[in-house]
Amino acid sequence: MSSFLTHYLPNVMTMIPDFEQATIETLYMTFVTALIGGIIGLFIGVLLVLTGPEGISENIPFYTVLDKIVNFFRAIPFIILLAVIAPFTRIIVGTAIGTTACIVPLVIAVIPFYARQVQNALLDVDSGIVESAQAMGSSTWGIVFRVYLKEGLPKIIRSSVVTLISLISLTAMAGTVAGGGLGNLAVMVGYQRYENDVTFVSLILILILVFAIQIIGDILARLTDHENAK
Repeated sequence: MSSFLTHYLPNVMTMIPDFEQATIETLYMTFVTALIGGIIGLFIGVLLVLTGPEGISENIPFYTVLDKIVNFFRAIPFIILLAVIAPFTRIIVGTAIGTTACIVPLVIAVIPFYARQVQNALLDVDSGIVESAQAMGSSTWGIVFRVYLKEGLPKIIRSSVVTLISLISLTAMAGTVAGGGLGNLAVMVGYQRYENDVTFVSLILILILVFAIQIIGDILARLTDHENAK
């Protein structure tokens, strides 16, 4: 088996520690960004639902401004965002390159994307349940936690899966500017040095991460889906 791998993956076999480090860096960027961006994105998504048209705390001027900000940041291509906010990234982490530095633009890119995903998920919550909670005297944030987030949890999980998969793609793109991770290994080593086996194995590892997230997300969504459980 070892001779087989050495024959068909000669460069990979000499770079096992590099692949281990790159995988750790990709997981680090993905889950730290998901934690920070997910919390902020969830909060913004909830605000969009609460203050939007027919929301329980309708505030059209506030909603309009927030909605335009979300649309603005969603429209910026990530590779351009990396360059544009480089000075801000240096202020935050002291450098504009490297794995930790890439978390700053990744968070900024993920927040509006996830906020919109959350908004769409919560807008699908049965308005009758929301009205019943209001009639019972529930507070705004009581409705958020006991109705919106509870009833919308399966779709929020599915939205989170979509966001995580998109985030892995962004980490691969960040690798093209010395951001580290599997993307960096695939492009800076595999592609530029014509070591196709390195690019191929990097791709396989990225796909494994994507499939693992998809499977776990599907299981969690089914477990929390009250309608299908009935």
